[in-house]
Amino acid sequence: MSKNVMIISSKETFMIKGLIMKLSESGVNAYFTSEDVEELKEHQEETELFVYYLDEIQPKTLIYLKDLCLETHRLVIIIGNPLEYEEAIKYLPESHIHRFFERPLQMEPFIDNVNKYFNDNLEESRKRSILIVDDDVSYMRTIRDWLRDDYRVSMANSGIQAITWLAKNKADLILLDYEMPVTPGPKVLEMFKSDMSIKDVPVMFLTAKGDKASIVRVLALKPADYILKTIDRASLHNKIDSYFINNAF
Repeated sequence: MSKNVMIISSKETFMIKGLIMKLSESGVNAYFTSEDVEELKEHQEETELFVYYLDEIQPKTLIYLKDLCLETHRLVIIIGNPLEYEEAIKYLPESHIHRFFERPLQMEPFIDNVNKYFNDNLEESRKRSILIVDDDVSYMRTIRDWLRDDYRVSMANSGIQAITWLAKNKADLILLDYEMPVTPGPKVLEMFKSDMSIKDVPVMFLTAKGDKASIVRVLALKPADYILKTIDRASLHNKIDSYFINNAF
């Protein structure tokens, strides 16, 4: 994995140049980008981690980072003072923030944290990737917390968001809610099957209905399997672990 860090700020100050130099000395490729969204777009594809050095709040930039992190599963380190941080999280949710460092910046802990981020990501990248698609965010978080120690788990709360995520990321398995209200699971599966890049990704349906007629309807769509939403943590692990063991390639 390449170690590419984008440092965002209003201007390339002496402090920013010092950050770039120290990161480079530790084996991290860091580069400066202004807060202009169009400039961010030019370099976002090769960037694994964003560092935002705040000196004034730019809502447009923070909102763009929020959307980018949601789509690509990347994170932001914020450097600033506590008041700036409180203002920033009005636009960029804390779920997209890897760490907050207060100014004046302690350089050694910052460099150590960046390197730890890449080392952890290297370990994480070796895990199987699971995408959960469900309109119930609370339920998704529970399943993610149950699985995250052994799998790389991402979440999407709609079929469209899942397709957007899958366009830039790889999943080894999709857990798809059968009963979503706007675009139900069967329709989302149909969308997946019509996309050549993701049509072969295995899908397990998540369903709240365990009666025979409901299960027959689920299985008629030929998913890899189905999971009742009443499943407990150990049983869920066993089902998914067994699937990957039996379908190793």
